[in-house]
Amino acid sequence: MAPLSKASTALTELREDLSGVVYAPGDPEYDEVRALHNSMTDRHPAVIAQCADVPDVVRAVRFGRNLDLPIAVRGGGHSVAGMGSNDNGLVIDMRRMHEVTVHPGAKAVRLAGGAKMTHLDRATEPYGLATTGGRVSTTGVAGFVLGGGSGWLDRKFGLAVDNLLGVELVTADGRTVTADAQENPELFWALHGGGGNFGVVTALTLRLHELPSMAFALVLYPPESGPEVVRLYRDTIENGPPEASGGVIYLTGPPEEFVPEHLVGTLLTGVVLTYAGTEEEMRTLAGPLLALPHEVEVVTATAYADLQCMLDDPPGMRNYWSAEYLTGLPDELVDVFCARADSMPVPSATQHVLFPQGGAIASGPAEYPVAFRDAPWAVHPFAAWEDPADDERAIQWVKDVRADVGAWATGAVYLNFTGDEGEQRVAAGMGEENLRRLATVKAEWDPDNVFRFNHNITPA
Repeated sequence: MAPLSKASTALTELREDLSGVVYAPGDPEYDEVRALHNSMTDRHPAVIAQCADVPDVVRAVRFGRNLDLPIAVRGGGHSVAGMGSNDNGLVIDMRRMHEVTVHPGAKAVRLAGGAKMTHLDRATEPYGLATTGGRVSTTGVAGFVLGGGSGWLDRKFGLAVDNLLGVELVTADGRTVTADAQENPELFWALHGGGGNFGVVTALTLRLHELPSMAFALVLYPPESGPEVVRLYRDTIENGPPEASGGVIYLTGPPEEFVPEHLVGTLLTGVVLTYAGTEEEMRTLAGPLLALPHEVEVVTATAYADLQCMLDDPPGMRNYWSAEYLTGLPDELVDVFCARADSMPVPSATQHVLFPQGGAIASGPAEYPVAFRDAPWAVHPFAAWEDPADDERAIQWVKDVRADVGAWATGAVYLNFTGDEGEQRVAAGMGEENLRRLATVKAEWDPDNVFRFNHNITPA
């Protein structure tokens, strides 16, 4: 750490030089700016540099290196482990850099490093184009993509990282570089699943696909119907086209107009069915699910960007998530999955989720460091609650879900669905062999491990 006088002078210069805004403890908006999505994470950085452009990012990196400050990079701030912040260090906050430029003729989009999913989806929607995004609108695109990127459209269009065409970033020594198939190809490979280990991403270019129509169904059933519902959903997806996706969710009945009052605050089984096509096509596919006795039915055509906002998880909750990727979904596993819903924290924003994979996920490029690609199903225990008194109960429930399905787990994992679960889980997310190659790339681009507030790769 630099002497206090040097640090004070450098901070004054950073405030003067940055086109964006610099925050430090004591500034009026400091507490608001440092807050993260997961309220369990309460970090107090020494400096927050909200950058407005690439030169700002370069200045911020050099500032942090000169003062020997730990450096974290914040995009959407959605990391469940709070990896976008630190204590007593520098946070490079990208949220002011969210410009999106659509190139409809090339079916490509360039977006700045702080763009959230809603910026991307709203910009591409007028052109009838889209790409795989997260399942909520508030996720930061850069972290989502570089971690692999799973969403409603992945069975049709592949993982988000399969649609990555180019990355612009600032390195640990303050250089600006581009990585694509022609320029720095090994770095480009590493960015397909290696996360934020290699620099501050200032822009990404993604491939777009035609999406003229989108449809959505939410059907809520009594919880005792869960095993029958899950089996029917499984069969619907496995025998259906890649346009169909969604998931089965145990959830607390939300206080929405479409939910009868007597169901609000109670445990329900839900089917979310998304379809990259028309409402009529989806209704045909969903016929058996709609024929089962149910409590709530919402079936509609929708803009994809609107769908992305429907299930937004509220900020400021206490969060603990994890995931396991599965070799299949036999009846025995269905029963195990459903039984664990009985101990789920209710009422809360917690969700007990089962996602399908397959389709373009499984057929995508096998060479990228994305180890979970081949699994046909995934379970995602997503605990979100308000009262700190429920911490132990909620965290244990997530761990119990993972333990329950262990006999069917592939061992691979999508790291964006996890917090800080240790080095072995990082290897499980990227693949052991890939991790060795990634460590060599890390040593070339960030030998001092400056960018370590992430699912970290130790330089070789």
